Amino acid sequence: MTYPQDPYGHQQPYGQPYQQPGYGYGPPQPPQEQGLAIAALVVSIASLVACSGLPSIAGVIMGHIAHSKAKRGEAGGQGMALAAIIIGYIGVAIIVLLLAAFIFVGILTDWDFD
Repeated sequence: MTYPQDPYGHQQPYGQPYQQPGYGYGPPQPPQEQGLAIAALVVSIASLVACSGLPSIAGVIMGHIAHSKAKRGEAGGQGMALAAIIIGYIGVAIIVLLLAAFIFVGILTDWDFD
């Protein structure tokens, strides 16, 4: 089947037929890396379960790094990173409160470390 020539003599640009711009979603995007956000969330949850302070601080730091990367569009997992930050800060707060309570009780009862 052949198509008729353009009756007005117009040529298509660069010898290719003109195509309408497509509606929809555009080209597929490559999957974004979420490894740092996942690691931050795992470390924050594990430190909260184990009630240890140092991993909570590491989870907060990794969460902030992952969240800033996600906001810049360099990585995915912005929600996971935010959850890691919140859980990490809760873990840090628990450790600080336990340490303050330990010191307060020690002062009140005149504990001697001799």
